[in-house]
Amino acid sequence: MTVETKLPFNQDYINQFSEDRNEPQWMTKLRSSALGMVESLEMPKPDKTKITNWNFTEFKHEYKEGKTISSLSELPEELKDYFDDENKPNNLLIQRNQSVAYSTLQDDLASKGVIFTDIFTAMRNYSDLVEKYYMKDAVAVDQNKLTALHAALVNGGIFVYVPKNVQIEEPLQAVFWQEDAENALFNHVLVVAEEGSSVTYVENYLSHNDEQASVANIITEVFAHDNAQVAYGAVDNFAAGTTTYVNRRGVGHRDAQINWALGQMNDGNTVSENITYLLGDNATSEAKAVSVGRGKQTQNFTSSIRQFGKQTDAYILQRGVMKGAASTIFNAIGKIEHGGTKSNSEQESRVLMLSEKARGDANPILLIDEDDVTAGHAASVGRVDPIQMYYLMSRGLKQEEAERLVIHGFLAPVVSQIPIESVRKQLTQVIERKVY
Repeated sequence: MTVETKLPFNQDYINQFSEDRNEPQWMTKLRSSALGMVESLEMPKPDKTKITNWNFTEFKHEYKEGKTISSLSELPEELKDYFDDENKPNNLLIQRNQSVAYSTLQDDLASKGVIFTDIFTAMRNYSDLVEKYYMKDAVAVDQNKLTALHAALVNGGIFVYVPKNVQIEEPLQAVFWQEDAENALFNHVLVVAEEGSSVTYVENYLSHNDEQASVANIITEVFAHDNAQVAYGAVDNFAAGTTTYVNRRGVGHRDAQINWALGQMNDGNTVSENITYLLGDNATSEAKAVSVGRGKQTQNFTSSIRQFGKQTDAYILQRGVMKGAASTIFNAIGKIEHGGTKSNSEQESRVLMLSEKARGDANPILLIDEDDVTAGHAASVGRVDPIQMYYLMSRGLKQEEAERLVIHGFLAPVVSQIPIESVRKQLTQVIERKVY
């Protein structure tokens, strides 16, 4: 059964929006085709979470430019926390609303052919390269109603391209700052690492719409070719007024590695998918995610690694802390496909509840279609360990201090994997703010 979607956007609007961005013809056609699919496609169906009544289709949609800045000192204090005062990032892009406010890339990386730019510039300047990967092999336009809507209305994003055998030592960092409280964000992130290359990419999302209703519809596609390594870190921190759909997918080829470290700190209702396909032999992936829920928000997070190649290795780690009347579901799905011999799939999901009305659900799922493999899982849902609390309080700590230490220790296995220290500190601050 499909949900009727009456959008205030027609083909003329889509064509004009694409023309205003000076997009290539293939992108205009893709937008137009996607809009025609929206009505007939079904909404995503996250396990045990009904999202048909969530606001994903009523929003303000514009390409709204944000004021450019010449120095990071011009940023508000809350954004300065994302950067180290002593070690300013050399590879940084800040998207303010839907336009680039600040951008820098090391000269030696640019000379080697590294591309780190906004998605619209990439479409104009590297059209064939973007078209080769855009919504084809990772996320399909017709996957569901929200992916089609995204394809039709994308209004921001980033393109990262690392040529063959190029090793990027310093992280690439992106900040998506939705300053306009009403405008929806349809952000597309595309990361391509060619054979033998390596890159660390970290992104932050934040908005300010505690009262105004808005939508974030985000798609990420990561491609790691033979013997390439991609480390992907993210901190999502949308305000309570934003309903968020996040679809992050990776494709790993022979001997490739894709590692995710995701801090999912939104205050509004959120549904998130993080799926990695290990297509090549000896490919590996770690998917680590942490979330803090509060108030009455509902969240559904699915992490899945599908293993097609031989001797692949997959590990999923999810940690959540719930307070108030928040409700969160963690789904961890490891799937070893037929032919994926001598592969290993491991997963661990744990939820810590801080109040009586909080709800947590950890669902470990192993789907094994091959005999000669190893696999295992662990899951738990519970409250703060009274023995840990007793031990810490017997050493002179107050209850709140003891609980804070327990919570940070509980989340540390994921938080510690965020590759940029300033972002790691900022995530810790967000956790503090949400819990206390």
